Amino acid sequence: MPKEKPELSDAMRAKMGRKLPEKNPIKGTKFTIAISSAKGGVGKSTFATNLALALKKVECKVGLLDADIYGPSIPKMLGINEKPKSDGQKLDPVVKFDIQCMSIGFLTDQETPMIWRGPMVTSAIRTFTQKVNWKDLDFIIIDMPPGTGDTQLTLSQEIKMDGAIIVSTPQEVALIDVKRGIKMFDKLGVKVLGLIDNMSYFIGDDNKKYNIFGEGGVKKTAQEFKKEFLGEIPISPDVGKYGDNGKPIVEAHPENEISKIYLMLANKIKSIYLL
Repeated sequence: MPKEKPELSDAMRAKMGRKLPEKNPIKGTKFTIAISSAKGGVGKSTFATNLALALKKVECKVGLLDADIYGPSIPKMLGINEKPKSDGQKLDPVVKFDIQCMSIGFLTDQETPMIWRGPMVTSAIRTFTQKVNWKDLDFIIIDMPPGTGDTQLTLSQEIKMDGAIIVSTPQEVALIDVKRGIKMFDKLGVKVLGLIDNMSYFIGDDNKKYNIFGEGGVKKTAQEFKKEFLGEIPISPDVGKYGDNGKPIVEAHPENEISKIYLMLANKIKSIYLL
């Protein structure tokens, strides 16, 4: 029989097996929550943005850090076109909808590809976590890059993460990578708060529920790894529409059923850390 492909590369296993460096908290915040997806295209940035807005709506002070250097989405989703101010030493976050935000997309042309090697990406991440004037925050939500590569390792090894939420869709091909992501966080000592089944289903014009990507896979994976299943978020054209227009659904229509799911999650997170 052919040898099974290792879940992590030998180089990554070696790197993860070294003694972990001391983790530093991000100054200016009480808690740091990573939003992760082991595969791209599952709605991670949409989830991170709407969760940050929901936390704000339940009276938390929130920052949103876009750590997806190669594919920053936050500038578009929040309709931010301005560059952050600097005193020569540190950057000031851009404030939108009462959320402090930072993204590589604020500093570069959005149509210019980020053709950077690993050390440059790591340097940018360290700038955003160590040289930004985050002020008096309850939470920083980090929109992680997809996958389990070097950037994810740098963030998880060097920054004190108070928890991580893994976003996935129900397809088996996505869940294979989710399992790698859970193992990475467990290995690095980052508590996985739970798994979200995003784009889980849609409601047709006949008011019937359609699970077009499969059903139950994310919940089953959570049970397999003894992690909490945080729930399902359905597909809705409104989510994409409002995000593309720079005012995500939680901000545009907090009474929407999908917004209520985010608000429920925000209250849950608030109760874990602040109450």
